[in-house]
Amino acid sequence: MTTTPFNSRKGMTRRRMLGAALAAGAALPLAAVASPAWADPAAAAPAATRLMLPVPTGPHPVGTVQLHLVDRSRPDDIAGPGHFRELMATVWYPARDVERYPVAPWMPAKALQAFLDDAGFSDLAPLGPLTAGHVGAPVRRSGRRLPVVVFSHGAHSHQGDHTVMVQELASHGYAAVTVAHQYDTYTEFPDGRVAVPLPDRQAPTLPGDFAADLRFVLDCVEQLAAGRNPDVDHRKLPAGLLGSLDTRRMGAFGWSKGGTATACATLADERIRAGLSLDGPMQMNPPLAGDLDRPFMMMSAVFTRATDPEAAAYWSHLRGWRLNIQAQGAAHVSYGDNEALFPQVAKLYGWSGQQLQDVIGTLDPDQAVKIQQAYPLAFFDEHLRHRRGHLLDGPSPAFPAVAFLP
Repeated sequence: MTTTPFNSRKGMTRRRMLGAALAAGAALPLAAVASPAWADPAAAAPAATRLMLPVPTGPHPVGTVQLHLVDRSRPDDIAGPGHFRELMATVWYPARDVERYPVAPWMPAKALQAFLDDAGFSDLAPLGPLTAGHVGAPVRRSGRRLPVVVFSHGAHSHQGDHTVMVQELASHGYAAVTVAHQYDTYTEFPDGRVAVPLPDRQAPTLPGDFAADLRFVLDCVEQLAAGRNPDVDHRKLPAGLLGSLDTRRMGAFGWSKGGTATACATLADERIRAGLSLDGPMQMNPPLAGDLDRPFMMMSAVFTRATDPEAAAYWSHLRGWRLNIQAQGAAHVSYGDNEALFPQVAKLYGWSGQQLQDVIGTLDPDQAVKIQQAYPLAFFDEHLRHRRGHLLDGPSPAFPAVAFLP
C-alpha cells in the first residue's frame, strides 16, 4: 500500500486511507485519502438515511458545549500581526434534564460541508451522524468535581473523530474536552468562519504545536474550575459547569498525530496525571526525550513498537505504570468512529466484505467499538479515579482480539 507524508516536515509517513467512505462523513484525514477503483461517487446513498453512532453505555446522559479560545501567549504569524493562536474546543460532561436541549451533530454543518467538498461528495452532508450530546444541558452535580480528559485528533481530521470514546467517558462521569487544532482541522467559529487544513509547511501543525494546544486547554480547564469563563466571546455556559471540574485529576489522550502530541504534552506537563496514545507514531523533531514516571498506555495498531522505532524508544522511557495493547486485525483507524460508521457506509454503497476490510482492517467492527468504549475508560478510572478493575490486568475472554504486548 502506498504512503503519504502526514506528521512531520521530515517525511514521516503512514498508510493512506481509502477515501470513498469519506462520503458519509467518517473521520479520515484528507491528506491520506486515495479513492479506490470500486468507489463510485455518483452512486449517492438514499437521502433519508442518516448514519448512527453507538449509544454510550454509562449511567448518565451527556451534555456538550463549545468554547471559543484564544491563546494570547502564542502569536499567529499565519493570520498576521495582532493575531494569536485561535482554537475551538468542546466540553462533554454528564448532564441532567437533557430532554429540552437539542442533540449535537457530529460536526458543525459548515465544517462538515467543507470536509465533504474536499472529498468530492458535497451532496452527502445530510447523512452526517448525530451524537448523544445535548447542547447546553445542565451539568450533573454529585457533590464531587469531575475528572477531566483532553483529546487531540489526528492529522487533517477534526475534534469529533473519536466521539464514540468521548461521549462514553462523559456518560461515566468525566468531563472530556476535545480540541480542534487550527490549520490542521475542519471546524467552524462562532462568527461563521470555517477553518480547513492549510497546505502550508510553515503552519503550526506539528505534534509539538498540538501539544501546546493541549496544555493551553488545561489552562482553560483551570479557569473553568475556578469559576471563570475562558470563552473569548463570553457566551453563556451550561448551568453547573463553572466550578465543576477537578484539576487534580486530569488526563489526556489522542489518536495518530494526536497520540504523539499526547505523549509530548504528558512529558512536559505534570498536570496530566495519565496519558493514552491511540496508535501514535511517536515521531517528532526533535525526538521525544526524557523519562516519564506517570501512567501511560499505548493502544497500538499500525505503529507498533516492533515496526516503529520511535514508539519503542518512547516506551523505554516510561518509568511508571505502563501498558501496551494491540487489537489483532486493527487498522490505523480502528480505535475511533470509523469502526461504527464504515460498516454503515458499506451497506449504503454495496461494498463487499473485502472492500470494507480494506478500509477498517479485519477486526470485527462491533468488537472494535466495545474495545474503544471499555479500555480507555478502564485506564482513566484506574489512574484518575483509583477505581481498580481487572480489565487491564491481562487478556480478557470478553475481548479476545486484544493482546497484551510485553
